[in-house]
Amino acid sequence: MLSSLQPAIPSHYLRMPHAEKGLAVGLFGGSFNPPHAGHALVAEIALRRLALDQLWWIVTPGNPLKSTRELAPLSDRLLQSEQVAKNPKIKVTAFEAAHHIRFTADTLALVKARNPGVDFVWIMGADSLRDFHRWQRWRQIVMTFPIAVIDRPGATLSFLSSVVAKTFDYARVDEGDAPRLARMKAPAWTFIHGPRSSLSSSAIRQQAKG
Repeated sequence: MLSSLQPAIPSHYLRMPHAEKGLAVGLFGGSFNPPHAGHALVAEIALRRLALDQLWWIVTPGNPLKSTRELAPLSDRLLQSEQVAKNPKIKVTAFEAAHHIRFTADTLALVKARNPGVDFVWIMGADSLRDFHRWQRWRQIVMTFPIAVIDRPGATLSFLSSVVAKTFDYARVDEGDAPRLARMKAPAWTFIHGPRSSLSSSAIRQQAKG
């Protein structure tokens, strides 16, 4: 739940974006604290390689696995995300805050219930795959929507040793079939190689401290 001390969030961010039936939509969630060009690169790669009609850039109120001590106000992270995510196909949103959602599994369940006929794919950076099995109901996440794992520095090979990659090895889809991933039935996932950015939110925060 958002603190009453935080700046008010413009109402359009609290509404779930609209998508017509039959569209392929990517879901790219994170704390984006702060958002940076590396996040934008992941989004652009996903839009192109997955043949997406839209990408929902979901700015979360907080990450259950991370400290909130250095977390910037949600309103700031939304405005910064708008500045970084320039592609008109990208919809910056914080609808999780309106529903007091803390866990990705609940986010995906809500999206699925609200959008029958829309084909969704969950997008995540390869650096998040290492701890993915620590996420609340992570198996449910894998079984809800197909997943696209986008290459990140230092994770090109290590992702193969992750718990989720080993557990769902049978559901891995060839990278060449990525444009069809959103239309596939879960579980289905692929690893997408491509340009990588070494930027990280934690490094940017440390640099800002001087």
